Amino acid sequence: MIKNTVLEKKKDSLKFPSNLVAPIAGILKLNLKKMEVQKKEIIKEDPFKNNARILDNASPDADAEEQFGHARTSALKEQIDRQIIQTRKALTRIKIGKYGICEDCGNMIDTDRLVAYPEATLCKICKAKREK
Repeated sequence: MIKNTVLEKKKDSLKFPSNLVAPIAGILKLNLKKMEVQKKEIIKEDPFKNNARILDNASPDADAEEQFGHARTSALKEQIDRQIIQTRKALTRIKIGKYGICEDCGNMIDTDRLVAYPEATLCKICKAKREK
């Protein structure tokens, strides 16, 4: 029991210096704004959302194009929604001082991973476990 509390205290003291995390927060906020703009543009492109939708007896190829356009925009919107959530999660972890620490195991996330994917909230091992 004593050993576990020592490890927990050690993990609680892990954190990146604020002077390193501040520029990352700026980058994440900028990326978040870009993603929100992208999302709005994608929603505008959805043939089901705008008034250009063909309501009459359209040819099968026009209907298929409309269906494909909707499926494409829905998939892109879903992907951007996931990225927005992940970015907001990372920004929240910066605010509470837990950025760069795996939310599952509590170990530091590899800096190479954070450089490549600054939104990461899981270490490589925990991410692989979740994907299984």
